Parts: sequence; structure tokens; C-alpha cells
Amino acid sequence: MAKDLLFEIGLEEMPARFIRAAVEQLQDRTAKWLDDSVINYGSIESYATPRRLAVLVRDVAEKQEDVHEEVKGPSRKIALDEQGQWSKAALGFARSQGASPEQFTFKELGGTEYVYVSKNSIGLETATIVSEGLLSILNAMNFPKNMRWASYDFKFVRPIRWMVALFGSEIIDIEIAGVKSGNITRGHRFLGSEIVIDEPAAYVEALRAGHVIADINERKQLITEQIDALAKEKGWNIAVKEDLLEEVLFLVETPTVLYGTFEESFLQIPQEVLITSMREHQRYFPVLNAQAALLPYFVTVRNGNATSLDVIAKGNEKVLRARLSDAKFFYEEDQKHLIKDFLSKLESIVFHEELGSVGDKVRRIRRNSDKLAELLGSDSGTAEAVSRTAEICKFDLVTQMVYEFPELQGVMGEDYARKAGESEAVARGVFEHYQPRFAGETVPSSEVGSIVSIADKIDTITGCFSIGIVPTGSQDPYGLRRQAAGIVQIMLEHKLPVKLYDIFKIALDTHQELRGLKRSESEILKDLFDFFGLRVRKTLSERLRYDVVDAVMAAGYDDVVSVVARGVALMDAVDQPDYKSTVESFGRVSNLAAKASVEKVRSDLFNEPAEQALYDAWKSITVEYHQVLEQGNATEALELISSLKGTITVFFEAVMVMAEDEVIRMNRLALLAAIDNDLKTFADFGKIVWA
Repeated sequence: MAKDLLFEIGLEEMPARFIRAAVEQLQDRTAKWLDDSVINYGSIESYATPRRLAVLVRDVAEKQEDVHEEVKGPSRKIALDEQGQWSKAALGFARSQGASPEQFTFKELGGTEYVYVSKNSIGLETATIVSEGLLSILNAMNFPKNMRWASYDFKFVRPIRWMVALFGSEIIDIEIAGVKSGNITRGHRFLGSEIVIDEPAAYVEALRAGHVIADINERKQLITEQIDALAKEKGWNIAVKEDLLEEVLFLVETPTVLYGTFEESFLQIPQEVLITSMREHQRYFPVLNAQAALLPYFVTVRNGNATSLDVIAKGNEKVLRARLSDAKFFYEEDQKHLIKDFLSKLESIVFHEELGSVGDKVRRIRRNSDKLAELLGSDSGTAEAVSRTAEICKFDLVTQMVYEFPELQGVMGEDYARKAGESEAVARGVFEHYQPRFAGETVPSSEVGSIVSIADKIDTITGCFSIGIVPTGSQDPYGLRRQAAGIVQIMLEHKLPVKLYDIFKIALDTHQELRGLKRSESEILKDLFDFFGLRVRKTLSERLRYDVVDAVMAAGYDDVVSVVARGVALMDAVDQPDYKSTVESFGRVSNLAAKASVEKVRSDLFNEPAEQALYDAWKSITVEYHQVLEQGNATEALELISSLKGTITVFFEAVMVMAEDEVIRMNRLALLAAIDNDLKTFADFGKIVWA
């Protein structure tokens, strides 16, 4: 026999961003408790709204499974002493299992006899232990932020106001923070009332009658269907961002989509400002036309039914009008000032107490940018644009608009720079230098934006490392991992011919010249290479199998573009069934090369045709190999060194490398070492694993 189990926690409105993780945690903890308690069940369904977290477990067994198991203890040799008596180890094992030595048996495993004890446990009735189980789940839950209320020590995401706990039609007795469980839930705050749940299976429909859509996916579908229907009716493109939809989903229990309007005069403000204001402050969805231009409408989701939607729309319009009026005021006020006015204010804003003001940071960014442009061979026009972009890249941080809407940093900088008469390259660069802001965002499209973005990010990373701020574990308050990943992404996207060392050295020299270094340069460089190595490895691991990643990383990752190209080329090669023999031949070369003690190869000491042939084959490709590898053609470079495979095979068949004559032996080893040195500039082929 089996019954359904329902557990609902009723709360004051929770922060929308906490709810999905909270209900998933409740479901996972419930499943774990059932599994640990050896209680069989069918499936678990979870439900959540702003005011409730709930799980419904189908077909829960009315009794725990009886447990019959054999537990392995110490071997016979350890379990018995020289007199054949039970040892301390055996007696300790018995105590740990709640058994006596008389229950021991011996069984052979892998040629050795071990002590075993059989344990039998009769399962308890589920109804007798479920109360304690649900209470333990409640006490174990954790959230990004907790609350205490009244005089209770118990903490939860929000105060608990009711609980429903049913096993079949039977109420499970629980009490916490002064709230006792029962079979009464609450419908929509304004449209519903108290609802009696007769049995768990009736939960969803009972709430529906109380104007609550408890099923998360159903509620989301209702919202998207209503938005789609409105868009089709009006011929609009309603811009639905998934993160905003997720938030709105957990702000409502009964969703009803409606729209409102705002004055067209506000469209004179950049549409990014209007969209940000609607999304971030009001949780509205903006409306666009076919050309992605903003229209004077917005879409929102009401927590309620379709009654008096016109009144609701007018109320939302009034609130939005005030928000947009503020934005218009800030926008107009900002344009009364010159860029140089904003730049002077950066001097009074602390970037970091040990790294100076934002003005100090801008000076470092500019110096880094100028050096990077020179290193990359930028033309004079680009170099000039890079320098100016770096000089003004942070000016919008002190504008009223960015103060009100921090998400618009860069966006407003581009708009204000263009209006101030800056060149298009500079205006665009001010926006792009923040990119990529997060994983998955596009990198700067222009050379100017890319250079200043790298200069900015490496200044932050190097500055933090120089004063001992190096991310450990999950702690990364300055977002250094994200910024390092951004640099790697830019280098790969634009195939920048620059080494990580050169970027590090530029930033370190700048810090040294302008403020000095708290730590030694060698220590900082080591930390930087280790830190960026993890970012490069992560990038490779998203594309390649682990052994290929290990192989190419071992050959160096200072040239980020090269290590990825080498990884892709090697991955293609090892996927070919006949390439295993090539790697094995390289492995023989590497194994013997490790014994070499001289570097110079003397061709006059060759006395076997096969060693002369190998020397000639290697010399014929080595210059071209290094050239094409330097040019970034990793596939051609791999083909060149792989062409040595046949000659290497003949060499090992015909030549005794470890000859008795020490001079001959050392010369042959030196030849293999020279070839191995070339191989290891591509990859450590010994790290390739074959199934």
C-alpha cells in the first residue's frame, strides 16, 4: 500500500530571485530523506509561488523497507590474535555494527578471508517517522539571506505563516516557530481565501480554485502565451529577457498580462535608458517594432485576474512616467557638462585604497593601452583613437544617469562621447572596453575597444595581485576570473599576435612606474601565469578532450591563440585511428631523449644510414615547422612533424641507440633530444591516452 505525501510551507512574500533555488532545495532534501530512510516512493513534484514552497510525493510506501545486509570487517589475519582469540580490531568492528563476535562469519574475497556480520533491520511505519523527517528538512534548509522573527531563534528566508503536512488524508503533526501544521492552505492574497486540502492529490486543483497557479511551468506557459497573443494582436515585438521572465514568474500567483503607454517625447532619450528603467525598476517588458526600435508601450504582468485592467494600466503608466521623467532630467543635466568636467571628478573616487583613485586607474589604462597598440603595430589613426578612448573611458561613471542606472556604464559613455564630438571609433571604444562583461557576452568588435578592454582588465588583475589579492576557492569579490576570461576571449576572437607575458609585463611596468609594487615581480608573474593558465585550460576543456588539453598545455600557453589552434589540430589528428602509431613513435623518441647529456648533433659521427636519414628528414622540416607554427597554422605544423613517423620507425628498427661507444651513443641521444624539443613545442604527446 502507498499514500501521497504533501508538504507545503506558507510564507510572507519571498524575494523572487530566491524561490527557484529554494523549491529545488526542498525537493532534493525531501528525496534524500526518503532515500536515506529507505522509504520507497514514486515521483516528486515541486510547486512554488511568492508565498509558498511545496512538494507532493506520489505513492509513498507506508512502511520502511526491511534491511538485510552483510558488512565486511577486518581480514582473518587481523581479526584473530596468535592465540586464536578475537583481536581489538574485531571487537571494535562488532561494537560499531551493534553486533557480537558470535555473529561473525568468514568469507573469502580476492584470495583473502574477511570477517562479515549480517544485519537485519525491520522497517518502521512511515507515519511514525515522517513528522521528524519533515522537521529535519525544514531546519536544514538554507538561503542567501535569512530572517528571524518574533522571539524565535529559528531562521528562514521569510516568516512562516502556515504549513500543510498530509500523509494520505492524515495530518502530520509538526510545529515550528509557533506554527502548527494542518490541512488548510491559503489562496490568492486578494482573490482567494483559506482552502481545506482533503488529500495531497487535490492540492493543485484546490489552489487553482483559490486563484493560485501553483505549478511553476504552467504559470510560465500562461505568461508567455498571453504575451505572444498580445504581440500577435498588436503586431509588436515584445522583448522578453529570460532573467526578467524568471523574476516575474515568481512575483505572481495568478498571472494576467496587460499593456500601457508612455509619451512619445520620452523616445528622444536613448532607448537603452528607457528599456533599463522599465526592466530594472518596474519589471516591464519593452515593446519594439520590426526594426528593433522602441515603441511608446510597455507590457507587464498583474498578480490577479482581468478585472479593471484599464485602471491597473493607468496606475502603471503613472509610475513609469515618473521614472522616465527622472531619466530625462538626468540625461539633460549630464549634457550640460563637458567630458573634462567628469574626468576631474574621477580623482576623488577611490578605486582601491592601495591602488589609488579611479583617475589613477585611468592613467594606468592609458599607458597600458598605448603600449599594447605599439606592440600590436596599430596604425597612427588607431593608436590615437586608442589613447583618447583610454583617457575618457571611465568618465560616465560620475554622470547622474550612470549613478541612477549602473547597468548603463559604457552605454551612456558612448552616447555622451558622440554628442561631445568625439570620433566614432572613440565613442564606440568607450562602450566596448567593458566587454565582455559576463560569460557568453560578445567581445569588442573594434581594435580600439579590444585594446582598451584588455588594458583595463589587466590593470585590475595585476593591481590586485600586486597587493596580494589573489582569488582562492570560490572567493572572487573583484571579478578577476571573469576579467581574465574576457582577456582570453578577446585574444582568441581577434587572433591577437601577442603573448600573455607581454601583456603582464606592460601592466607590471606601469604599476611599478606609477605606484610601485608591494610584492616582487617574479612572484606576481608566477601567480598571473598560474591564474591565466586555469582560464586557458577551461577554454580548451569546453572544446577538447582532457588528455589533448593536458598535452598542448604542457607545451606552453603563453601564446593563447597558438595553444587553442594546436589543441584543435591535435584533436582532429588523434581522432584518426592510425594516428596512435605516430604518437607511440614520438613517445619512444621522448623516452630516450631524456637520457641525452649533450646538445650538439654531429652528423660526421653517423655510421648508420637510418640515423643519417632521420637527421636529414628532421633538418628538412624543422625551419618550416617553426615558421608555420609561428604563423598560427597548427594543422600544417602537426603534419610536418608527423611526417617524421616513418623515418623514426626505421631508425629504431635499424639503429642501436644505446651503443657501447659513448660518443656514438651520446650523439644519437642528442639527435633524438633535438627532435623531441621540436615535438614538445607542439605538445607533450606522452599525455595522450588511448582507450
